[in-house]
Amino acid sequence: MNTPVSAATEVDLDITGMTCASCAARVEKKLNRMPGVIATVNYGTDRAHIALPKGTSIDDAIATIEATGYRAQRPRVESDRERAYDEPEVRNLRRRVTISAILTAPVVALAMIPPLQFDYWQWFSLALAAPVVVWGALPFHRAAWTNLRHGAATMDTLVSLGVGAAFVWSLYALFLGGAGDPEMRMAFQVLPSQGAGNSEIYLEVAAAVTTFILLGRYFEIRAKSRSSQALTALLSLGAKDVTVVSDGRERTIAIDELAVGDHFLVRPGEKVATDGRVINGESSVDISLLTGEPMPADVGPGDVVVGAGINTSGRLVVQATRVGVDTHLARIAALVEDAQTKKAPVQRLADRISAIFVPIVIVLALATVVGWSITGADLAFAFTAGVAVLIIACPCALGLATPTALLVGTGRGAQMGIVIRGPEILESTRKIDTIVLDKTGTLTQGRMSVVDVLIDDNRPDTVTLTAAVESASEHPIGRALAAAADEIQLVEAFRSTQGQGVRGVVDGSTVITGRPSWLVHEWSISIPPTAHDWIDDQRERGRTVVATAIDGSFGGAFAIADAVKDSSAHAVSEIKELVGEPILVTGDNTHSAQAVADQLGIGSVVADVLPESKIAVVRDLQAQGKCVAMVGDGVNDAAALAQADLGIAMGSGSDVAIEASDITLVRSDPRSIVDAIRLSRRTLSTIKGNLFWAFAYNIAAIPLAMAGLLNPMVAGAAMAFSSVFVVGNSLRLRGFQPTG
Repeated sequence: MNTPVSAATEVDLDITGMTCASCAARVEKKLNRMPGVIATVNYGTDRAHIALPKGTSIDDAIATIEATGYRAQRPRVESDRERAYDEPEVRNLRRRVTISAILTAPVVALAMIPPLQFDYWQWFSLALAAPVVVWGALPFHRAAWTNLRHGAATMDTLVSLGVGAAFVWSLYALFLGGAGDPEMRMAFQVLPSQGAGNSEIYLEVAAAVTTFILLGRYFEIRAKSRSSQALTALLSLGAKDVTVVSDGRERTIAIDELAVGDHFLVRPGEKVATDGRVINGESSVDISLLTGEPMPADVGPGDVVVGAGINTSGRLVVQATRVGVDTHLARIAALVEDAQTKKAPVQRLADRISAIFVPIVIVLALATVVGWSITGADLAFAFTAGVAVLIIACPCALGLATPTALLVGTGRGAQMGIVIRGPEILESTRKIDTIVLDKTGTLTQGRMSVVDVLIDDNRPDTVTLTAAVESASEHPIGRALAAAADEIQLVEAFRSTQGQGVRGVVDGSTVITGRPSWLVHEWSISIPPTAHDWIDDQRERGRTVVATAIDGSFGGAFAIADAVKDSSAHAVSEIKELVGEPILVTGDNTHSAQAVADQLGIGSVVADVLPESKIAVVRDLQAQGKCVAMVGDGVNDAAALAQADLGIAMGSGSDVAIEASDITLVRSDPRSIVDAIRLSRRTLSTIKGNLFWAFAYNIAAIPLAMAGLLNPMVAGAAMAFSSVFVVGNSLRLRGFQPTG
């Protein structure tokens, strides 16, 4: 039913059938011509974000898109998940590329190497080339036909025309000309001659152009097919079922059945099913997946917990306060989706040029045929010249320009632990002038460890005894203290006080370790003034302090923090030289953040931020005209990574952050940030150089072809040479060296 909306509304629509950025631009132009409609079409996500005025229905927008030659539908999460995992489009295109390449290789070899030619070789080539031209190039033919029906022309149009013209002329030469002779041999001729064109075939040109362009399309569509995986990975963090407590009875239900106000159970090691408030029990909840911070939160009755947090120790009964789309996790997912949908598509240079180049080439080819016919040349010669124009202009090297550089550049990046998603990302790296850095897991280790120790001279065994008693604790601080000793002794009579500390007997000594205030007030431990000063200094530096008492006397204290990575200082220095002063943004407290910033020489710090605040920081910088790169590793970074002009995720981080990013650093070495930007810029420069020379070869030869001075076979050879040049230029990226 076509029901107009009663008020202004916004809607997202999935669009299928777009083959290039110019397609997205054409759909966007058509939508924005509708009265009161404001639309952006993202070719990278195949999605349109449309603001509809009152009285305009969603069906009206869909009808406009379909009238433009494409299909549209409301997005469905289920289909997104299926597309993300099955990737049928990628598999189908890969099969088309593989089969076309296998069939094309002998066709090219026979045409270009005369000694390989045998009786009836041309008919053998026809049998191999025909499936490539008809079935392999079908996506280009279909797109060209769609463009023709709507009065438009893209590179698909030129590919279809060039391939079709070369193939049709080859059929003419084989069946009606002299090319069908069993003993026919074909050699290169620099200049075409009157009456010679009907004895030459161009099957290798038709097949090779098809295969090369398909290869470029494959690399492009493979990167696009992963666009929906971020949301799938994010939503998978949540619990699938939950144990509900009602009238003293426990029963397990699906998470979708949970309602606000229900009481549910969270056992040690389980995920918190949804946002809620603790009714009964005490524990520590690890929310690092959401916050990115390693320190778990101690919770008890009345405290708030968020869905997807992991209960590390005690048994909790929680009352659900938010469910479904209202949860903290769902809101982060919405932020990621919004940022991805509204990210402006980067227009391919080839697509921008094709808007002018393609129609001009078609006109020039027709003008060549007509012109030579008027001058009295025979039809075969005129048609040969026209075919030469189409073939020399056909974007064979253009199809290789991006994928070969991308393949070599990303391959070299993979060797260095850098994963670049696609060519559109490279453009962003060139413009970056501001880098926002997450702290935990990016510049720091992402786990708690002992960074400083104060030991009483009378108790040199403090470290060993503390590690022994903490080895029985499940708390991350306990694990950090346990790791401080080379050998763990047996602990007896272990007891834990939630949120305060632990105690036990080790080798006959009573050991108490925990908060300094707990030792003083609960156990009447006297802490020396020098130790007090040390503790205060450590706290001012943003570190957590744990004190130890042995047999009723102060034994020492431990400073625990998320240690800075060894390479972080060098990385920050390189970032300053390459881009400029970085900005540190973290959900950690101000003291800890400032301590890390001071250690690394970072002047700008934004601390105590929520995921919504992180994306707000990025948006504020973008509003100031900055081109922003965001580097992070946690779920809390995912929305900001998607919003940023360039998202860089550390490989040790969450799957969500990695999927929402543009570049992934597998080695999690901060120096890889610099390497990623340098390699991306180098790859982009190579692509642009390839594109320039690809067009230069063609454009320079078009006048020769029109003048009848360029045999189509020579045109094919020029295309082959330009392709070799482009590939050779791309291979230079293999020599890229990382930062020392």
